[in-house]
Formats: sequence, C-alpha cells, structure tokens
Amino acid sequence: MMTKTYKRTLIILSFLISHFSLCRVAAQIGAPYIHDPSTIAECEGKYYTFGTGGGGLISADGWSWNSGADRPGGGAAPDVLKIGDRYLCIYGATGGGLGGGHAGRILTMWNKTLDPKSPDFKWSEAVEVCYSDGMEDQDAIDPGLLLDPTTGRLWVSYGTYFGTIRLIELDPKTGFRVKGNKEKDIAIDCEASDLMYRDGWYYLLGTHGTCCDGVNSTYNIVVGRSKSVEGPYLDNVGRDMFHGGGKMVIAAEERACGAGHFGRYIIDEGVEVMSFHWEADFELSGRSTLAIRPLVWKNGWPVAGDNFKGGNLAILSERRGYALELAVDFVRMQQERQGWFNRNQMQEPAKPIANQTLDEVKGNWPEGNIPARIGDYMYRPHQRWTITPVNEAGGYLSNPYFKITIEGTDRALAATADCEVTTVPAFTGADEQLWRIEQLTDGTYRIMPKAIPGQEGVNTTICLYSAGDSTPTLAKYDFLSDNSKWNFRIY
Repeated sequence: MMTKTYKRTLIILSFLISHFSLCRVAAQIGAPYIHDPSTIAECEGKYYTFGTGGGGLISADGWSWNSGADRPGGGAAPDVLKIGDRYLCIYGATGGGLGGGHAGRILTMWNKTLDPKSPDFKWSEAVEVCYSDGMEDQDAIDPGLLLDPTTGRLWVSYGTYFGTIRLIELDPKTGFRVKGNKEKDIAIDCEASDLMYRDGWYYLLGTHGTCCDGVNSTYNIVVGRSKSVEGPYLDNVGRDMFHGGGKMVIAAEERACGAGHFGRYIIDEGVEVMSFHWEADFELSGRSTLAIRPLVWKNGWPVAGDNFKGGNLAILSERRGYALELAVDFVRMQQERQGWFNRNQMQEPAKPIANQTLDEVKGNWPEGNIPARIGDYMYRPHQRWTITPVNEAGGYLSNPYFKITIEGTDRALAATADCEVTTVPAFTGADEQLWRIEQLTDGTYRIMPKAIPGQEGVNTTICLYSAGDSTPTLAKYDFLSDNSKWNFRIY
C-alpha cells in the first residue's frame, strides 16, 4: 500500500504512471502475436505491421490487432515505408544464423496498397539490394528504412551481432541500390537497427542483448545520434556505437521482457509512438507480441513513455497547474483554529484533521448535469477523479478509451455539442463520455473526447483545453500551446 507521503507526491506522468494504476491495461488486444515487427504503416484508415516469416497484423483502430497482412517472400525482420503513393517493403532472406549460416540477402518490393482485399494489391518482383556471403563479419538481415526529410535521400541500416551494422543508400523512386554506393559500417554490438531524424539530429536505434529466448531474452533498445546520417553515432556520454555505445530507450517491464525492433510513428505534432515487440509477454503465455508506447523526447533523446493506465488522480492544467473540478460550491471544512499567537494552545498535543469526504459534500451538488471548471487544488471530493479503461469501447494507437468519473460516484466527464465540457449524473458509455489520453513528446498529456455530439466520426482534432486559468473548454489541439496540455497527480 502506498504511504500518505507518496500519495501526495506530485509526478508529471512521464515514466511512473504504471505504479499507481487501479487496474492493468492489457497489451494490444486481439491476437497481437508477431516477431520482428516492421514500423507501423497506415493505409486507407487501417494500420499494418509485418513480421518475420511473412504475413503480419492489421488493426482498424490501432488498439485491436489481428493477423491478415500479406507479405510474400518469407524471410525475416521486414520494414515498410510509404513513399509518395506507394509502399516500399524491405526484408532479409536467410542470414542471421537462420538456415544454419550468415549468408543473407536483403530485398525490396513495392505495392500500391497494403490492403490484401484491394484490387490494387500486388507486390512487385523483389530486388536484391545487398548481401552477405557468410564469410566476412557481416550479416545481411534486419533492415530499417529512413527517408531523409531534409534531402529526400533513402537510407537503409542493417546487420546483427555477427559483425557490424551497415548503412547503404537506395533510390527512393525505384527501391534499387544507388549506383556506386559503398556500404559503411556505423555500429557494432546490436541488431534490428532503425534510423530516424529529428531537429537536426540523425538517430540510430539498435537492439542490444539476447534474442529468441522467451522469458529469458535480454533484448533492449539503445540509441546514439549524429549530425550526419553516416555517423559517427554517439550516445549521451559520448560513446561511439561503433565501439559498443548506446543510451537506453526501453528495457524489460514487470510483466514483459525482450524489447526489440524499434519503429517510430508520428500521429500528430507532439504525439509520437514507438512500436516494437516483446520477446515474451508474461500475460500472453510468454509469446512474442506487438507493443506500442508513447515516444517521449527528453533533452534531445528518445525515451519510451508509459501507456496511460488510469487510477485515482487529480487532473492539472499545464497552463497554470490548477485542477479540473466540478463547478459546485466550495464547502468549508470545520477546524478548531490554531492561532500562532495563542501560546497556551500551542502547548497542547497536535492531532490530525480528517480529509473532507464525499458524503459530507455530495448532498449539496445538483442532481443533473454539472459543468466543469478549473480551480486551486485542495484535495477535495469535487476535484478527485477515477479514470478507468473501457476495453469494450475500442481504442487508438497504444491504449483503449477511458471513462473519467468523480471518485466514488458514477458522475462522468462528457463533451457537449457546443464544444464545452460538463459532467453527467451517470456514465452510459456514449462516445462523448469516452476519452483518449495520450502522453506527448514533452511528457505532458492531451485528453480528447472520442466524439463530439452532432459531429460525424471519431474526433481526432478537438481536445480538453484551458481557455483561461479557471475555464476548461474543448478546442483544436495545439502542441505549441500549454492550453492543450494536462498532467496528473497521485493522491
């Protein structure tokens, strides 16, 4: 049980929220079984990832995943990238010790769509872009793609522990190797590498540790960065990844281990997730499963955030630090005043004062809808919220939707048709009472209703917003404004 001191500790929920959840939020639901997943790709409103051995997973909402993606060629550790109006797939054929050796080939192929039911679905003939002969210290497997947003050039990193991580360049129009391009060694002591670019830096992600040993796999994801795509890639203390350096991005968790095969997916400005696999999810028979986490950037370095799990929490605006609350009368607590000037009184033993309870105040609350407001946090019942996953309501990349109710009641936070925020007497499961909660790249959170009454479709633009220090509303999400951001406090 948490101590009272710990419960009062203010934590901006960057990394610790899993320790105070009321209930466990499962991993991606459905049948998210995959090994060596490719970076998530969106196609015609659905999400796709491909894995070792061919095939892959499809999701309509980013939360529930099932088999059905189609990739020919077998092989291992593919990656997928949309370039223009086509999708480029790259994968390794043999290598990695598969088939008994390290002779391998990396191939590319194109498709107009990832939907296997589309009439346009047809993979082009696979083309070899590099190979390893099994004799040199090199292993042509585990490729990762980067389309450089500053130059338009297309890069591939590949390799395993058996040798080096190498970099080659492809033609983004054809997927072929650029003529005359010579491979360059950029790292050792890792595999399943990937590349990304952000704010003037190139980042090399590598999977370190042991693979393919179930609950005993020590896989973890590390990173280095460089001002040049060709390196050198240094970690946070200046170690070169070519000499075994690498800063930790994610390791094991309490009920899962073996994090490997990083992929970055940008949802919105300031909203990013990382995909990878757990070598063993302890809740799912120790199987290799797809995992998705918020991607947080701390001092210029990527760090795995934690999927929001809910709990008994205060909701605090980043704008001012005030708390979201019911717009009800403030009920004063009774106290025998302890004046500093009464010296005789100060000689008496101190005694604790009980916190205000829900039963003491709820009789003063209106029975119908009660608007929300923002006010000084006082640990009062009208400021304490219970946030609970609603698994049957679907979800989004990384999480299910949540209901947000006043602790000890069924009174639920809800969006209104005029883009205001209120509370209704009882949670009914209506879409306007379901909330999407995502950790942002700066560690704060955005909170969005699943739907706005009277507007069609799932809401992806309107969030809980501090229009003023004391005025919550619903408005267009803006990462550059603290009005769009919220934090949570344990109590």
